[in-house]
Parts: sequence; C-alpha cells; structure tokens
Amino acid sequence: MATEDKFAELSKLKKQATLGGGKERIEAQHARGKLTARERLNLLLDEGSFEEIDSLVVHRGTEFGIDKQRFYGDAVVTGYGRIDGCPVLVFSQDFTVVGGSLSEAVAEKIVKVMNLAMKVGAPIIGIDDSGGARIQEGVASLKGYGDIFLGNVMASGVIPQISVIMGPCAGGAVYSPAITDFVFMVEGTSQMYITGPDVVRAVTGEEVTHQELGGAKAHASQSGVCHFAIAGEEACLSEVRRLLSFLPSNNMEDPPRLEPKDDPRRTADDMLTIVPADPTQSYDMHEVIYRIIDDGDFMEVHSSWAQSIIVGFARMNGWPVGIVANNPQALAGVLDIESSRKGARFVRFCDAFNIPIVTLADVPGYLPGTGQEHGGIITHGAKLIYAYAEATVPKVSVIVRKAYGGAYIVMGSKHLRGDINYAWPAAEIAVMGPDGAVNIIFSREIARSEKPEEKRQQLIEEYRTRFANPYVTASRGFIDDVIDPRQTRYQVIRALEMLQNKTDTNPSKKHGNIPL
Repeated sequence: MATEDKFAELSKLKKQATLGGGKERIEAQHARGKLTARERLNLLLDEGSFEEIDSLVVHRGTEFGIDKQRFYGDAVVTGYGRIDGCPVLVFSQDFTVVGGSLSEAVAEKIVKVMNLAMKVGAPIIGIDDSGGARIQEGVASLKGYGDIFLGNVMASGVIPQISVIMGPCAGGAVYSPAITDFVFMVEGTSQMYITGPDVVRAVTGEEVTHQELGGAKAHASQSGVCHFAIAGEEACLSEVRRLLSFLPSNNMEDPPRLEPKDDPRRTADDMLTIVPADPTQSYDMHEVIYRIIDDGDFMEVHSSWAQSIIVGFARMNGWPVGIVANNPQALAGVLDIESSRKGARFVRFCDAFNIPIVTLADVPGYLPGTGQEHGGIITHGAKLIYAYAEATVPKVSVIVRKAYGGAYIVMGSKHLRGDINYAWPAAEIAVMGPDGAVNIIFSREIARSEKPEEKRQQLIEEYRTRFANPYVTASRGFIDDVIDPRQTRYQVIRALEMLQNKTDTNPSKKHGNIPL
C-alpha cells in the first residue's frame, strides 16, 4: 500500500472514531437535550488542548451479536488536555456507542488515563453517561469496574478526582463517582441509583420516577451523593473549571494563588449588625463569609444538603481556603448526622490537598433526639472530631457568637490542634447555654424561690456574665485573642500568612481507623 493510501486509511479510521455510534445516534443524543462525549470535552478543556488516546481501540466481545457492533474508540473518549493552562486527564463516556456501556476495552481505556494522571500528578475528570456494564461481555465488564474502583482508591488523596454525571449512571457504575472527591450532576438529565425504578417497583411495589429516585435534586438535597446540581451541561462544565481553579494539581503542590484585587485590610462595619446579640435569634452565616473572603467569591459545596453547616472554597488575599461554618439559619446551626458527615469529608479533602481551613463557629451543640441517637449521631459526630484532629494544614477558627459543649471542641478548637483561635466580644463559650445550665445547677434554688421565673432570669444573667463570654476561655489560652468583628478578614489573613510554612505531623501508621 502506497504511503498516501496509508494516510488515507488513517484519516478514514480517525473520522469513523469521531462519529461514535453514527449520525443518527448523535441526533438522538441531541434530541434528549444532551451533548456528545466529544462536545462535552471541547467545552470542558481549553480550546485546542485536547489530545485523544486510544481512538482506535475496539471491544473484543463476541457473544449475543455484539461482534456486529464494533466502533473505533468503543464507548468512551479518553485523553488529556488543559484547564486554565493546567494539565488534566479526562474520559467521557459515549452514550451513542452501545449506550455508553462498560466493556473490558472501555475499562482499560479509563484505567490507562487514571494511571497516567497518577504518574504526572494531574487531576482526573470523568464524564459519566452510561447504561452500565455491557451485559454481553459478562464478568469481563464487571472486572473492568473493579479495576476502576481500585484506581479511584489508589488516587484518593493524591490527585483531585471529579465525576460529572451527564446521563444515566446505575448499578456498579455509581461506586466510582462515590469514591471520587466531587460529584457534579445536571438537573433533569442525570440519574444515579443502584437499581432503577423498574427493579424498585418489582421488589418493593414502590412507584418512583428516574428523577425522584436518583436525579440531581434528590442526590443534592437528600442523599448528599451529589455536591453540585447544575442546570444545563454547559453551565455544569463551567463550574467544574471553576472548582479546579481552587485546587492544586496533586497533594505535593500548594493550591494556586491569584493576584488579589480585594484589599486584605478591608473592614466591614456592618459585621456589628449582621449577627444578632440575642443568641437564640437566627441569621445567615453566608453574609459573614461574603464579607471576609476576596470579592465575595464563594463556591459552596453541598449547598442543598445538611444546611446547618456550610462548606466551600474561597480565597483570602489570593490564596484558596476551605470555609467551614455553622449556619444558625438552618436548625439553629446544630451539628447532626448529616452535617457532621458533610463537614468531615470536606475537612479531610482540604487537608489532603494542602488547603488551609477557616472555621466560623456559632453552634449550640449536637442535635438531640431518638432519631439522631438511633441513627448513630455518636459515630457520625465523631467523624468531624476525627477530621479536625487529624488535619495538619493551617487551621484558623473564629467563634462568632456561641460555641457550647462538645460542639465547641469539634469546630476547629485549640484542643484539636487549631493553630489560631479567635472570638468576637459577644461570643459565649460554655458547656451549655445559660438557660440549660441554670436549670440544672440551680434547680432547687429556683424551686424554693417565691418568684421562680424572676429568680431564674437573674441566675441566667449572672451565669452569662461569669461564664458565657470569651474572656474565661481567653484567660486559659484556649482563645488566642478576642477581636473586633469588623477586623475579622484582616486578622484571619494575617494568621494564614504566619502559618504559611507550618509543618505538623501525625504518628507513623498505615492509616487511622476513622469511625465509619
């Protein structure tokens, strides 16, 4: 064959690969309101940066007529490119090829780019749109899932792993995203579930739609499986790019700094009025966050789930930080099963990737009740304790209004190796709130009083004056300083600058046994 014929053959094969399952199936994909695997990568990556790998791979299945459906590249597009100039490894499942199902060849392609990501220390981003394991290949496809799961576990804490669900993701396929660091879903077109509505109906008799069972909103607000639920594929991929702007490429690098436009010395006079003086009155902690971070730019994680705690990424004087904050607007800011899990996972991610943690505490305690106790609040609450205690990154905490009992300890306190701990002047730090403390300590004295309620209020005020303030805690060195709320941004930035070269270690061990 002449040289020009060889080039013509190569060009023909490459063109076939770019068509995936063919024009009709591409049109069907568009009719569902979904982009193709390649269109998604073009939106995700810097223009012209994508280099494809394994475009000529074909599956090896022979049973049930699958050998008559061979497509170059099979059901996934893999390769590497750049996001904001930084290298990333990617795979994008192609629903136009055998429903995006996972064959042995597809799994091998995915594992190859995962291994490359580990070798070069770059994030791995997977776009999922698949009908699940390729049934015609039997156990070979199941083996492929196992290989992917192993790769996810080995990469955990080494490189950022991001899953973007842009179609169905069912059965064994859901466990790979669950191991990764962040899961994005598209409202209306994404689903994740172990078994679909038909199986649920057959086994339990329950009638449920795909979206009710495993849609973006369900997982973003109820299960917590989804970190970001976004309307539209283009907007979703844009948010993936935004998330990566806060993250280092791997666990050996520092997160990327942007030249700040926001004055680090900027004060916020309305900090004196945002937080009500009455500790039982609610307010939105987001308003405090917006005033201390650069340009009010906050990328909240899990915004619709476990809303009594807020977690997310921001910058302070150009440096990325992880924000963890109680939110009195939701359940009075208590720690419960879900908020403990949410906070613990986020703290551990930040610690794995060298992102300092800024904690804003206003917490009345852990949520009481049989539902919480029987649901395992003891074990789940301990996860947040474990995460803060284990973390060796810089940790700066501010007690904004109150911190009672065990919840005071867990929210980045000095006792869990907090580095710099501040409190606002009105902060109340005690074993419990004045009302509860007085009811226990002075129950007999109140009962014997001629005017019990008047006596109780008097004792509450005395208790608040003596104990429910930051100065007792500061006198023991558990608080490093009591600060002017208006100066919070500058105080935190100064502390983070001082801690920039902090080193801390944990005892040598294979790994700890976090209370799962």
